[in-house]
Amino acid sequence: MCECGCISILGAICYILLLIGGINWGLVGAFGFDLVAWLFGEGTFLANAIYLLVGIAAIVSLVLVIIHYVKKSRM
Repeated sequence: MCECGCISILGAICYILLLIGGINWGLVGAFGFDLVAWLFGEGTFLANAIYLLVGIAAIVSLVLVIIHYVKKSRM
C-alpha cells in the first residue's frame, strides 16, 4: 500500500489475477467447470500461463501483505 492508503499497481494486478483464480476455482468446485481451460483450451500455453500468473500473484500478494504488516508494526 502507498502512504496515502491506495493500492499499488502491482497490488492491483495481483488482486485482479487472484479474482480470476478465485472465480475459476469456485466454478471448478461448484460445477466441475474450468473457465480458463474452456476459454483458452485445456493444457495450452495460454491457459498454463494464466495459471502460472495466478500462482505468482498469490505469492506476491502474500509478500506484500507481510511487508505491509511488518512496516505497520514498526510504527
